[in-house]
Amino acid sequence: MKVAVVGATGLVGTRMLQVLEERKFPVTELIPVASEKSVGRKVIFAGKEWTVVSADEAISRRPSLALFSAGGGTSAVLAPKFAEVGCRVVDNSSQWRMDPTKKLVVPEINGDVLDENDFIIANPNCSTIQMVLPLCPLHKAYGIKRVVVSTYQSVTGTGYKAVAQMEAERSGKKWGEYQAVYPCPIDQNILPHIDVFQDNGYTKEEMKMVNETCKILRDDSIKVTATTVRVPVQGGHSEAVNVEFERPFELEDVRRLLAAFPGVTVQDDPANNVYPMPINAWGKDDVFVGRIRRDFSIENGLNFWCVSDNLRKGAATNAVQIAELLYSKGLI
Repeated sequence: MKVAVVGATGLVGTRMLQVLEERKFPVTELIPVASEKSVGRKVIFAGKEWTVVSADEAISRRPSLALFSAGGGTSAVLAPKFAEVGCRVVDNSSQWRMDPTKKLVVPEINGDVLDENDFIIANPNCSTIQMVLPLCPLHKAYGIKRVVVSTYQSVTGTGYKAVAQMEAERSGKKWGEYQAVYPCPIDQNILPHIDVFQDNGYTKEEMKMVNETCKILRDDSIKVTATTVRVPVQGGHSEAVNVEFERPFELEDVRRLLAAFPGVTVQDDPANNVYPMPINAWGKDDVFVGRIRRDFSIENGLNFWCVSDNLRKGAATNAVQIAELLYSKGLI
């Protein structure tokens, strides 16, 4: 089992290596791939050193599987080249997510869609993954009409340079004294701006949540509106989710459905200050859900709060779970 990790030296790439090892994915040969400036570097995996190689070198080795976390432009060029040599690609960028010929997969929800014809599979956006997991059982039970979501997303969603910017600001450096990846300071600040603004006034991140939710849940009738916000937290995304259902519900049934769904953990005891927080979700794979309460302003309305480690279930873990699903189906 030759496995390439494209973008192996980045934040998500390093988590992919970690998760592959933790979950004992049957890797016999690791092929770490990164940009030309990183070729020749060493990475540690399963107690061994592996040398970072170029994409061309990796393709020549004909891997069975490639996990991509190297940006949309890179994926647009390289993913088809890996696929051409019979390699299954799981891509973490936004490049293929809304391509009608590509599957967008959260294994617990729609893993059944994968078949032998899928050589490029899209890994959803981190903020979408953690929202659709709790939405899935609720949609099946009550039918979702509309979702209003506000996100509170950590700087690791942007990468190493964003972490460095926040640390520089926290050390007392002034604007202009360090390399900034955000248009404004992030420490002691909140930016209602993730990814680029679109002509409709929403950001690309917000539209990802709108479009990907319907594709993953296989229901284009669901209405979604989102506001995505960057907060000065190092790891873990949080979301306030408001849902309007077609049918009535009881809160105890909602909690039961969520607790029974794979990948979801309910933490909902506000009287004892028990609710999901990013500091507790960091390093874990589940989506944590709490503050579950009725929205009295509309009929069949529900509010909940969910938190997840954006580098794990929001990216690396979901990608490895897709790989495991391909393996279980005999596709790799």
